[in-house]
Amino acid sequence: MEGHVLGPVRAEGDGGGRVSEGAKAAALFALLVTSPDCRCTRGEIAEALWEGNENAGRLVDRTISDLRKQLGREVVPQGRSGYCTIRVPVDRVDLLRFRDRVTRATRLMNHHERFDLLGEALDEWDGGEPLRDLSGSGFQLRREELRTELMAAVYARLEAAWRSREVKWLREETEKWFKRDPNLPPVFRFYLLAHGDLPERERERLIEEWRQRNGSPDAEVQSAIEVARGSSCGPGGVFPPPVPDQLPGGIRRPVGQEQLIRDLFEAVCGEQDAGNLALLLISGMAGVGKSTVAHRLACRLRTRFPDGVLYSDLNGFTDGAEGPTEPGEALDKFLAALPPYSTVTGPESKSAALRSALARRSVLIVLDDALHAQQVLPLLPGDGTCAVIITSRNDLLRLQAERKVLFHRMEPLPESDALKLLQEEVSAKDRANYAQAFRELVGLCDRLPLALTVVAQLLKRGARPLRTISALVREMKGERAKLDTLHLPEHELSVRAALNCSVRVLSKEARLLLWQLSIHPGPTASWEAVMDLGRAACEGARTDRALVELVAANLVELKGDRYGLHDLVRAFVRQHVQPGSEDETAEIKRATVRQVLEHQLHNVRACDRVLDRERTLPIGEPDGVTVTEPAEPGQAMAFLDEEYEAIQRGIRLATDQHIERYVWLLSMALVTYQWHRHRLRDALNNLKDAADAAESIATSVDCAMVQRMLAGTQWRYGQYNLTVGHLRQAVRLSKEDRSTKGRLSLARSLHRLGITLRKQGDQAGAEKELCQALELCRAVADPVGEAAALNALGTIHLDRGDHDQALLRCTDALGVLGCTAERSGLADVLFTLAKVHVARSERDEAVSLYRQACDIYHEQENWPSENKTRRLFADVLVSAGRTEEAIRELERVIVLRELMGGEGVSEVRELLEGLR
Repeated sequence: MEGHVLGPVRAEGDGGGRVSEGAKAAALFALLVTSPDCRCTRGEIAEALWEGNENAGRLVDRTISDLRKQLGREVVPQGRSGYCTIRVPVDRVDLLRFRDRVTRATRLMNHHERFDLLGEALDEWDGGEPLRDLSGSGFQLRREELRTELMAAVYARLEAAWRSREVKWLREETEKWFKRDPNLPPVFRFYLLAHGDLPERERERLIEEWRQRNGSPDAEVQSAIEVARGSSCGPGGVFPPPVPDQLPGGIRRPVGQEQLIRDLFEAVCGEQDAGNLALLLISGMAGVGKSTVAHRLACRLRTRFPDGVLYSDLNGFTDGAEGPTEPGEALDKFLAALPPYSTVTGPESKSAALRSALARRSVLIVLDDALHAQQVLPLLPGDGTCAVIITSRNDLLRLQAERKVLFHRMEPLPESDALKLLQEEVSAKDRANYAQAFRELVGLCDRLPLALTVVAQLLKRGARPLRTISALVREMKGERAKLDTLHLPEHELSVRAALNCSVRVLSKEARLLLWQLSIHPGPTASWEAVMDLGRAACEGARTDRALVELVAANLVELKGDRYGLHDLVRAFVRQHVQPGSEDETAEIKRATVRQVLEHQLHNVRACDRVLDRERTLPIGEPDGVTVTEPAEPGQAMAFLDEEYEAIQRGIRLATDQHIERYVWLLSMALVTYQWHRHRLRDALNNLKDAADAAESIATSVDCAMVQRMLAGTQWRYGQYNLTVGHLRQAVRLSKEDRSTKGRLSLARSLHRLGITLRKQGDQAGAEKELCQALELCRAVADPVGEAAALNALGTIHLDRGDHDQALLRCTDALGVLGCTAERSGLADVLFTLAKVHVARSERDEAVSLYRQACDIYHEQENWPSENKTRRLFADVLVSAGRTEEAIRELERVIVLRELMGGEGVSEVRELLEGLR
């Protein structure tokens, strides 16, 4: 079909049906085409076509039927009750073609192309009235709206003509419009700009007459007046220079950054509206997408800066031989685009000339890829309503110190947006078929847009079949292979080249520290750990300054108060950066690894001393490392929560490099924390390696201690047979040392063997081992061990139903602990005593004891013990009719079980539902 509404309304269907001018069907066609989504309600149709007629329902049906008959059911489908819709392709109706071309024109960067496309859009008008011959207030309003659209397109084409120097056309067109309506501000503006050759008297007469008719001119008209007055008047007139628009085209659309761009847009507009210079700095690591975001933001902002857009690529981190752009070179480019075209020399004079040229202008300046503040400062306007967007891999701290800066550091994409970037040209079916591989590639690229773009390029049709994506994942799992894969010089896409540009401008100390951080097992390190690295490489090194430089260069990520490397930065530095010769590098690496592990060992041991005051490890005093001493268990657990992943990687590093001291001591120092946090699998894996390492370098007593920790971990898994095996080995190893230390080790091994045998149902065997443990503890004056043995014996008496003897044993244990500061053992005794009082039907005593035990376990952040105790405590509270208190205990149990992985949560939820 073909339809027209920008003059006489008419339409012709593909089947030959015609909608004639003046018919009600023509009015309905016009109404639908000019409505949002080409859809109207029946009420809207009745009001527009039969204004004031309350009984037009039948007429509406008849007219819809007529229109459907002429244009076909595909064009006017049978819609839902109450609505009528018309379905026509954009290219089949003059108004829709006009709007489509205007929309596409606004997106074009090239002003010549925009001028031509707007011309095609305006050709759709026949020069007359839109919606001709349609009467009624509704159509009159739509007619006015269409005229407004027409004039907006006319003004946009005049603007495009001026910017693209279409001199002859602009003169002729403005003469035509000026004769038709000289009072329209945009018409008068472009008339003055196109007629720079008007004699001064004639020009001033026109300006004065316009002022008398219309009042004070707006900013754009006033700017045109000033330009016209400043023009030379030769025989043919002098066409005023175009407004600069130096923003490059062809930049790809940023994926996943729309909200960021909106936020930055609002921030810049807010400064501009307040009459301030908006100075925006976008920083971030190489390849994170700074330039793409800056370009898209500048396109959004372009219309708010009537005096143009200036752009300079400062080449701060270029990979070529040219080097960074000198400020003077950028100044020459800017001054050449801004009248009065200053010819001053010298950087200071040029900078002053630029500030003068911008003083009364509203210009957007984009400075891309700045190396340092010295490169940027000469290019900045003074005060005013200009805006500057700067991108840099550095945070440009001097710039931020000297000027008010809107600062934003870009981060890698969220996983969902990273997937979108990687899958832009992948079908929905292939996305589903290879979903897991795509997710792995996102992880291997660490969500960095540049890396994702390289991978997407590799997977484009014709470059590499999508079926090879699994092989690509395998290739990228090696550090060196990953960087080779992410290197496409033929497409000017290379993660390796981008990172090399960032690293090579660093100071010597910063490069060394970056290399050391790549050796650090990661993923993050505290300030103290990073400072200790500096001591490994060079005495008196200013590690603090080097770290500030690396953070400002966006090569080290600061998250909270911890420092880490992006995975691709780590891979690059390990493969392509060396601090010295091969021998020097090997020596610094050995010292760095030792410093990392020594720092971790002494800090973990400082925490373990708070969590388990009874265990002693042959670690020695700290040498050249900073140690954080926690004051209480909560601080120790919080410290280890933060450091845990780095410590685990440290243990793996020590294992891989066969440094036995740290393999077994770090594992042993960490195990109490792991038990409290229910990280049993990690503990078991670490302790297996620790046992092997200890066997080659530790004493028999220390090896027995490792076996006890292995047993304790298996015990928590409920693997009592394995537990007994480790404990019998610990007993054997302890007996090899007849010193006090060996006897103490034997007592602890027998105690744990006894409580395990009880779990297996061997009460007689358990009692025998526990009695031996009790005698040994008393002999070596170990009150904490003595109390633990007494408590375990009390538990056996409780199992037998001998409540009085159980109470006596536990009371004795409390008495022994009274002269110690031991809290964990105290909680264990209180727990057993509570169970004894429950068995004796002494609920009030049991409630008090359970509450005390819960408080201590909570204080110690011993999640498994607190979970077990509160669960039993809740049962006692329920039996005592104290339901609200029981509910609170069970709610805490749910929290604890969720923290430990979620096992048993549903059972507690069901119990809670029953109580509520």
